Amino acid sequence: MSKRIVILGSGESGVGSAILAKQKGFDVFVSDKSLIKEKYKKQLIEENILFEEGVHTENKILNADEVIKSPGIPDKIELIQKLKNKKTPVISEIEFAGRYTNAKKICITGSNGKTTTTLLTYHILKKAGYNVGLGGNVGKSFALQVAREKHDYYVLELSSFQLDGMFDFKADIAVLLNITPDHLDRYEYKFENYVASKFRITQNQSKNDAFVYCADDLTIQSYMQEHQIAAELVPFSIKKPIDGSGAFLTQNQITINYKPNQQPLIMTIEELALQGKHNVYNSMAASLATRIVDVRKEVIRESLQDFQNVEHRLEFIATINGIEFINDSKATNVNSTWYALESMQKPVVWICGGQDKGNDYNELFDLVKEKVKAIVCLGKDNSKIIAAFKDAVELIVETDNANDAVAASYKIGKKGDVVLMSPACASFDLFQNYEDRGMQFKRAVKGL
Repeated sequence: MSKRIVILGSGESGVGSAILAKQKGFDVFVSDKSLIKEKYKKQLIEENILFEEGVHTENKILNADEVIKSPGIPDKIELIQKLKNKKTPVISEIEFAGRYTNAKKICITGSNGKTTTTLLTYHILKKAGYNVGLGGNVGKSFALQVAREKHDYYVLELSSFQLDGMFDFKADIAVLLNITPDHLDRYEYKFENYVASKFRITQNQSKNDAFVYCADDLTIQSYMQEHQIAAELVPFSIKKPIDGSGAFLTQNQITINYKPNQQPLIMTIEELALQGKHNVYNSMAASLATRIVDVRKEVIRESLQDFQNVEHRLEFIATINGIEFINDSKATNVNSTWYALESMQKPVVWICGGQDKGNDYNELFDLVKEKVKAIVCLGKDNSKIIAAFKDAVELIVETDNANDAVAASYKIGKKGDVVLMSPACASFDLFQNYEDRGMQFKRAVKGL
């Protein structure tokens, strides 16, 4: 009898996992508590994969030999607890797909900047002519690519939720950008649980693998003082020079140095397509990851100069009557918003709010006081934001849809101001996801 694999969740990763499992000869069943999107349903029907939607039928799930769970489903729900009590392995798509590829895997995580760094790393490898796939939290399903495309390299953006479902999987190159409190509702509100989750990116690595990490991040530093990392250490910093392999900033010049017997790559930060302090980190991390797999320095230089940033991340939309509108809907946590505010050079009308994930707004207070002239709340419950910033700005307006938020900010703004939507919160109170929030914001701006 073939092994029974049950897949919980029918999004990009779930359907990709189902197709790969079917290809490998398993008995596959997909269960989604919500309705399945048409395009995914069509794929399941075409592949003759059994599925259910709008319900989890326990007796069809608890008889699984192994369960592949969508990263969006928390471990603490009753169904997952029942599976764990039965000692049924519950894994992520990344763990499953990793079993069926010998490709080199460059895996990128961090509380912020991981999508930009992942796309930049992919851009460099693609430009260098490598046969490379893009997956994880971004791009197409990793499992589907393993089933159908057979790449030599994969660049994978990994969230802490995906890392939690990884056990035997190994990153050939692990990249850790930063760790700041995020998703603490999924980690019993314990920061150390979240930190340990992020460091799972280094698990199973050996001395033949590489760990690229931010040497300026105090949380990363203190974890590494107490835990041995087996891989080759490749740090990057904007605060201090790095001896040996690594990257660093001196004045306005970055030095990328892998295998110090070779000539380093040196560039000024003005040459980078991505501006702002956080993007210097992202550019260093992507450069090091690609130098490790022997991409030529000239290709890296060109790629850093011509890269186009990701939609919904500090995305310029329009200037209307001298007021600039920027869509940063992807900033779903406080730290992402900190980066966005930190990079603003003009007076800011700040649109923020949404579903709170246990946010601590204190670290934004000084920046808001310095840069923000007014706050437009966009959420169902804005009380926490109002309480946090009532002493930092004079004007706080509440709205509950994108059109009203844009109209209010336009009314408040003056020539030379910037309207920044950088919510610092998840979007699920009023929108389907951060993309939906960003699209509605853009439509509202274009409708002014």
